[in-house]
Amino acid sequence: MSIIDNRKAFHEYFIEERFEAGMVLEGWEVKAIRAGRAQIKEAYVALRGEEVIVHGMHISALLSASTHVKPDPVRIRKLLLKGHEISGLIGKVERAGYTLVPLDLHYSKGRVKMEIGLAKGKKQYDKRETEKERDWQREKQRLVRDKR
Repeated sequence: MSIIDNRKAFHEYFIEERFEAGMVLEGWEVKAIRAGRAQIKEAYVALRGEEVIVHGMHISALLSASTHVKPDPVRIRKLLLKGHEISGLIGKVERAGYTLVPLDLHYSKGRVKMEIGLAKGKKQYDKRETEKERDWQREKQRLVRDKR
């Protein structure tokens, strides 16, 4: 079940591979995510040594759930992946043009997971082509629906 999608990522990048990563979260963050108070639109994923971390993910604290802690809404959060996945990502990201972007937050067996994508940036003409294709699909669906 998806919590938040990053539609901007699909507009800005070609997604070549997807990975599901666990997240190191505090209790108040989990409660806030379950309440739908997270945002990954401006977030990005980086590699620091042998760790995968997410920057810029904003989680607004709930007033009732975070009374005893000082919440930092945009703190750096660690992502949990298997060792061979991390080593593969390090090799691919070091090549020119590849980056890691957060695609969505979702639940998996009661835990909050982040889906990240290995992506290559789109050029402006690629974005226009994608937009034309999307408009044509929408128009085609409308024509099929009107014929019935």
